[in-house]
Amino acid sequence: MATVTTPLAEKAEAIFTDLGYVVERDGSELRAERKWRVVNVTPVDEPATPHESGEFQCLVTWRKKASAVRDRLERRDPDYEWAVIGVEEDGEYEVCHAPGAEVSA
Repeated sequence: MATVTTPLAEKAEAIFTDLGYVVERDGSELRAERKWRVVNVTPVDEPATPHESGEFQCLVTWRKKASAVRDRLERRDPDYEWAVIGVEEDGEYEVCHAPGAEVSA
């Protein structure tokens, strides 16, 4: 995976905290937990190779790179629920879910 910038990891943490998740850092990865759901959050600067397994995965990248990250995930068609969050410098963001994913906060 590409090197993670601190601002991107901080934005990912802020997004999930604002959504009511308890967020813990594990190296370059984040673990966001709320109720029964645990989401593995990976901030990435460039399109990344998706994780091989997991239940809920979220890649957080800059908005201009979000389409490339989403396309790479769709091509890999992983067997877990995933989302891509594209963020702007000002903190605004857009979420793209896996095709057919059931979404609940």
